[in-house]
Amino acid sequence: MNLYFRDNFISSGITEILNEQEENVGQLDLKSAFSSAIEVFGQNGQLLCKGSFPIFSGKWEVTGADGGQLGILKSQFSFLNKKFIYETEGRGSYEISSLAFSKEYEIFDDSAKLVASFEKVNGWFSAGAFLLSNKSPSLDSYELVAVIMGMHAIQKRHSAATNHPNI
Repeated sequence: MNLYFRDNFISSGITEILNEQEENVGQLDLKSAFSSAIEVFGQNGQLLCKGSFPIFSGKWEVTGADGGQLGILKSQFSFLNKKFIYETEGRGSYEISSLAFSKEYEIFDDSAKLVASFEKVNGWFSAGAFLLSNKSPSLDSYELVAVIMGMHAIQKRHSAATNHPNI
């Protein structure tokens, strides 16, 4: 399944999740401009999962509609690559990686098999828009939307931290 979704310029409000035919297949609720918390809804408006930073944590937590933890996303230091690890509850760990200046990312399972990919896209979408291609039997596409938005939030935090000199 391929999905398009995006961040808002002010990182708040509801945006659509679209399929390749540009049909609405869900919504992404960017809860507030003052926090990175999100909620992902399916085509029928049902809450599917949530993502947020727990208090005083640099890790992104993805939970199901019932509040149960689906997984934790964390960044890994890498000199020439962007690298993240998504550790799930009972479904293994997944590595998300990209070359340093690339807009394309790949997601590999524990056996180093490519299970999904996504890229930042341009066009009628904003700069914070993504195209997800999911082939994983274990990771739901809407869960991956929450993971990707978490990765985007972690990158924004890192960028903000490096762009502000210590006083």
